[in-house]
Amino acid sequence: MSAVIKRAQFAIPPLSLMILSSVEAPGVRQEICDLRFEKLPLDQPWDLVGISVQTGAVRPAVEIASLFRERGVPVVLGGPYVSIFPERCREYGDTLVIGEADELWREVLEDLRRGALKPEYRQGVFPDLSAPRPVSKSALDIRRYFTTNVVQTTRGCPYSCDFCNVHVMNGHKLRHRPVAEVVREVEAFLREDKRIFFFLDDTVNADEAYASELFSKLIPFNIKWVGQATTLLGENPKLLDIFARSGCGALLVGIESLADESNRAHHKFHNPAERQVRCIQEIRKAGICVYGSFIYGLDGDTLDMPERIDAFIDEAGVDVPGINLLRPIPGTGVFTRLAEEGRLLHPSEDHDAFRFSWGQEMLYYPKQMSLDEFIPSYTELTSKVFTPRRAIERAMRAPTLRSAVLMFNMLYVHMYGLSRKDLRRQLAALAGT
Repeated sequence: MSAVIKRAQFAIPPLSLMILSSVEAPGVRQEICDLRFEKLPLDQPWDLVGISVQTGAVRPAVEIASLFRERGVPVVLGGPYVSIFPERCREYGDTLVIGEADELWREVLEDLRRGALKPEYRQGVFPDLSAPRPVSKSALDIRRYFTTNVVQTTRGCPYSCDFCNVHVMNGHKLRHRPVAEVVREVEAFLREDKRIFFFLDDTVNADEAYASELFSKLIPFNIKWVGQATTLLGENPKLLDIFARSGCGALLVGIESLADESNRAHHKFHNPAERQVRCIQEIRKAGICVYGSFIYGLDGDTLDMPERIDAFIDEAGVDVPGINLLRPIPGTGVFTRLAEEGRLLHPSEDHDAFRFSWGQEMLYYPKQMSLDEFIPSYTELTSKVFTPRRAIERAMRAPTLRSAVLMFNMLYVHMYGLSRKDLRRQLAALAGT
């Protein structure tokens, strides 16, 4: 089991740092430190350290910044959390980069070389993705990763799900990279790494015309790729066929709740529950595996939902299920609303309390259920869905990538086992208070 879990990590490099490290400025050399694989290089003579601060992981970023600043190394902070909450970050860095940094980073590097760093660099409007910005892998140790073929073709999201911060950071309007630019990037990446491609768009089928043109032109490259999509893809046989012929092996789809009232309560209107089974079945018939992501505990969910989720997974044939707890992220609509309704388990101003912990902690009070009801129902659901037997069954019926499907499912057998223990401890602690 431990060997399977280790192989199932599927580590890929951080695309944002790949993009920034590809920006060239005379007299400046950049390196990427991926703390998943290497120790913090505190004793090297850096001129500047940049830290991407992820929402839900603020404390470790601040601690790292402090270690370098104590040694006299200036620190620039950027990333999602800094862009949404810059005022909370000023005391922890010498410089802030606010917003998407594609068009800011060269200015930062040139100011560094001149010894004239500013306290703030702010992106006034979203970057123009039509400008050519070749991405280099020169700062990566390619051998460390499951694959280094990570590509983003669009930014922004046309949807407004209140538990997501993508539209908050990147806007509601889709911005596209030129198809020819993406094709050139795929061709260049293949010269260094012939493994699977990850298309990191939040919804790779959001603009069907663009997706059709792009993936039609990728068919001759004979790549294998995975990405994220809506289940509406199952109702577009032409695009589905293009995805399959271009090498799509698996798609993550956000099913969220099987109750339309839950999805509506959280502003997710584009996947009516009654069409989900048929859509997923059509995607799988095209030879594409489906990772189905659920959120149990949305505002319309009741105690009958676990049984419905369990039955749905088998009926639709979901290859890898992910059953998540709602995580109210600071800066999202649901966080603000739950705070106003008094339903957060921690003070809303304590953003560190809403840290990322793989969903092994309740952060809010569900609307339709007490915690005494909800936590046991969630742990019982995951104990049914994630067993070695069902993991093997899903892998055997997967349309492709069977070894990866097995590894993911076996990883989740282990991880959801840890989750159940953590939640039971939390419930006991809450009962004690």
